[in-house]
Amino acid sequence: MSKARSVVFWVLAAALLIAHVLVAWQSLTVWRFWEDEALNLTVPRNLLAGLGYASDGALSGSTITLFDARISTGPAVLLPVAALLATGIDPVLAARLVPLAYWALLLAGLWVLGRRIGGRWAALVAVAVPLAFTTSAGISPIQGPADLLGEIPAAALLVWALVVLPRRAWLAGLLVGLAVQAKLIALLALPAFAVALFFLAPGTSTDSATGWSRVGAYIRRSLVPLLFVALPTFLFELAALLTFGFDGFIDHLRALVAFVRSGGQGGEPTTVVQKITTLAESWSLPVWAAVAVAAASLVLIIGGLWVSRGSSSGVLLYVSAAAVGALAFVAWWATASHLPLWVRHPAPGVFAFFPILAACAVWGAQRMLRAQRPRIIQVVAAVAVGVVVLGVGAGAALHAVAATQRPWLTLETQRAAVAPLQEWVEANDVDWLAAQPWGVAVAPIVLTGAHVGLFDAPAMDGVPRLTGQECATEVLVDSGPYRICAAE
Repeated sequence: MSKARSVVFWVLAAALLIAHVLVAWQSLTVWRFWEDEALNLTVPRNLLAGLGYASDGALSGSTITLFDARISTGPAVLLPVAALLATGIDPVLAARLVPLAYWALLLAGLWVLGRRIGGRWAALVAVAVPLAFTTSAGISPIQGPADLLGEIPAAALLVWALVVLPRRAWLAGLLVGLAVQAKLIALLALPAFAVALFFLAPGTSTDSATGWSRVGAYIRRSLVPLLFVALPTFLFELAALLTFGFDGFIDHLRALVAFVRSGGQGGEPTTVVQKITTLAESWSLPVWAAVAVAAASLVLIIGGLWVSRGSSSGVLLYVSAAAVGALAFVAWWATASHLPLWVRHPAPGVFAFFPILAACAVWGAQRMLRAQRPRIIQVVAAVAVGVVVLGVGAGAALHAVAATQRPWLTLETQRAAVAPLQEWVEANDVDWLAAQPWGVAVAPIVLTGAHVGLFDAPAMDGVPRLTGQECATEVLVDSGPYRICAAE
């Protein structure tokens, strides 16, 4: 029986690896280069051009904008992209290889944590969960793991912070700080790590320790990690201060605070029910199946803690940290009525903490199945773990199958359409093009090598416009899907 289980395990592991490779390859080479990726790419491109850590400012006045508050993907992602760009490789590949490397780190970290929590089966389920989560729907997606965005890198750094936390708390703090500098919203993970540090502090799990000694141990345990959490942001903002000077730095901070408070979005308010429904729909499963998997996981975690009470302190650390982290991200997004129905917003928390909870559910099933009595516990565990494994496995498989479907626009067709525009830009020594409107026109401009602005910005007066629509003025060059129009 043991040998048969091993065969089944390695067959499933191989299938999961193939599914991950398939999705990663599609994301790297097939899916279109879209506007948020393009705007992020302007930062490393400008850095190498000697313009500083600056975007093209397409959402900030359409001028070169140093430390642009609208670029929420941070230097933990964009500086490595700049290093790859400096080698002279294709810009899109340079842009996408860095997030893809973070995706591999995320999966490796989840495997380590899953193995630590519940053995190889828990590790397998943990690594499958990110593949079952789909973020490609909507107007602000994460198309795949190679998109030049900060959500997946932030999740990877948070997971590795949990991996190293028991032995190297300072390094865990540094990784959390780097996660914040991958995607600012990673700040929401701080309560999760506060809980984890509490369980690790000497004396916090013993009945003999007094309340004050527990508090003292917790503070001593937390001080150094917190300093390292702040270090990457301190260095980044110090660079901004040295760039702007004091008055300019204050304006920079005001713009950053305004962006964080608004989320950079407007539009109709959204409700908690709409957000939770959107999250339930963001899995490669019917909504009822996703809800069933979540409910079964909850039953297994609670059941496992109950039958092993008094001997589950190690797993309790991960259960508590993951539960607090997942709740922080989902609750913030669900209650922020000004934020749209984009599952990309809580995605760092989903990618980082939901797989850990799934691994804890497998651990809970193992504990419940070993329980001597009553028999109903084993029956419940068998049914619930079957729901979790089948649901997560089916979601991962369906996502991999969906990834093979040819999208409406591929990177290859995008490059072919941009080629004549790029020739015109280079022949006419054009520095800037205006996107009309924001969206489909942005990425082609960046692919031409020109700076990108927004057509209605005052700075774009007299600048030719790239559009996917008909020109209202003279057509300067037409590639079929796109055309460059003379300025109005």
